[in-house]
Amino acid sequence: MEFLVDKYADKLRRAGLCENPVVGGLDDVLVWNRGADPAWTARLTPVFGRMNISGLVFGCPAEPFATILEFLAAEYPDGFAPKDTETRTFLHELPVIHEFTPKAVADVLGRRKSVIIATPSVMGIAAHGSVTPEQGFVTFSSVCFSSFVLFFSEYLRHVRAGTVSPARRTAFEAAVAHLEPMVEQGPELACGPFADREAALQAMVEAGRATVEYRLVDSYFGNISCLLNQELLISQTGSSLDELPGLIDFCPLDGSSTACLTASSELTAHSQVYAKAGGRAILHGHPRFTVILSMDCAERGQNVTCEIGKLDLCHVKCPAKRYLSGEDGGVPIVPGEVGTGPNGLANTLPAAMTGRGAAAVWGHGLFTLGNTDFNQPFQALLDIENGCRRRYFATVDAAEGRR
Repeated sequence: MEFLVDKYADKLRRAGLCENPVVGGLDDVLVWNRGADPAWTARLTPVFGRMNISGLVFGCPAEPFATILEFLAAEYPDGFAPKDTETRTFLHELPVIHEFTPKAVADVLGRRKSVIIATPSVMGIAAHGSVTPEQGFVTFSSVCFSSFVLFFSEYLRHVRAGTVSPARRTAFEAAVAHLEPMVEQGPELACGPFADREAALQAMVEAGRATVEYRLVDSYFGNISCLLNQELLISQTGSSLDELPGLIDFCPLDGSSTACLTASSELTAHSQVYAKAGGRAILHGHPRFTVILSMDCAERGQNVTCEIGKLDLCHVKCPAKRYLSGEDGGVPIVPGEVGTGPNGLANTLPAAMTGRGAAAVWGHGLFTLGNTDFNQPFQALLDIENGCRRRYFATVDAAEGRR
């Protein structure tokens, strides 16, 4: 357990999410990560006595997340529910409390995976794991991601409507000042075509790790696959892209094996992309500004006129042809749920990627395709995210009359 609490504390720091995380793990005894602030551990230890959990993660988020969460907690004092897929699927809502006591924290964590703590002296996130501290790390990361997406999405909506409050503008300018510089060039990854399983596995491990290091995915969400002869190699469901050794399944395309029962839930979508669009390598990440623009639609303003928008079903049934560039011929945006149903990604994604090599899924993330290896899809992830970031701020500037 000592290894695990130190591991996930270090992951939070390396992801730029928290400078001084506190991670606790309960096995036969309760242990905290090295360097955990004793004042925080003393306050959090009683939470374990109130809940049947094995892990607890707490931290005051780093910038720009601290500024974002401080604003959102003031704007939505009881909590908020972003519309991105991570929130819909895993978090449901992000509750907020305004007292930092073991009882207040445990009461919320008894019904939700996380709680945002907003007091005059503390702005923090607490998240639990019923089995391992890893679950708390994943949730902490997801809260930061979803809050980021909501904050910048709402600013875009308000600036277009001319309803930006002074507090929102101040928070926006502060958050923007803390954004990391764009990275234009990806790493040099292993070149294909891959001769055998071992070469393909090594390439997948390398590309997965780089996707996390370049912050093109939050927590462990995202997946990766490679087509080798008549076999599809794909990351397992719930696997971390930066820890793929031993967590890649081999799935014969003829369905002759049940060995891929643990494969990513998007296995069918990957196989259908290869069948219809070609290619040999797929990367799926969650770049933040790509997700923000995938959800950006004038019909989702305060006076929604679209029937699908009124039903809040844009993520599964949006009928419009939309592109990240705003123009036909760019990277298409499609709706879709995980799976093979009528609105499943297996049905919406392959056609969109054919001839383009990339597609965004509404509120979910970006899929990119390579002809032989992961160099092409990785650079596409990076280029598309940078393009979305530039377009976002150009749109804001235009709406504010600066261009």
